Amino acid sequence: MTGGAVEDSLAVRAGRLFAAYRAGEDAAMSELVRTLTPLLWHTVRATRLDTAAAEDVLQQVWLSLVRHAGTIVEPNAVLQWLVVSARREAWRVSRGQDRVRPEDVETTRASETDGAAEVGEQVAGAESDLVLWRHVQQLPERCQALLRVIAFAAKPDYAQIARALGMPVGSIGPTRGRCLAKLRLALAADPQWGAA
Repeated sequence: MTGGAVEDSLAVRAGRLFAAYRAGEDAAMSELVRTLTPLLWHTVRATRLDTAAAEDVLQQVWLSLVRHAGTIVEPNAVLQWLVVSARREAWRVSRGQDRVRPEDVETTRASETDGAAEVGEQVAGAESDLVLWRHVQQLPERCQALLRVIAFAAKPDYAQIARALGMPVGSIGPTRGRCLAKLRLALAADPQWGAA
């Protein structure tokens, strides 16, 4: 491949930042955390952990990366390493967590709104997000995981996503299409979607 496709993929960008961190550039780790935390957040929240437990899991995963930075041979593998580590740690924590009342999935849009935005717009956006994520949660687990990962990656790297989710690369596009079609049908049938 030529041009920016490979150059700009999330996995390659994460690999460059990780390599820079290992070379002594501490600021690169801060940028890596800023870049990958939204993706890892939604990976962890997909296990239905509450907010506090999800934050603890993410902190543990980032600390683990710092501790094991020297053991990751290929810097471009850091994204996959983080996604797998986050999922495993979240599953471990979720087995021990009382899940009597799981929280609603939070959205980055609801938590990152501009302070100058109108309250009505914020409420409408939050309601719309809740309806959307409620329907995402009703999809099969494979669809949920795939849509969460793709939704929060600016330029999804299908090879990395395939490895992280244990799917063949060639099935990601068609699976994504089928999942989005199911989501569209569910949203179209929900009167709250149009009203939100």
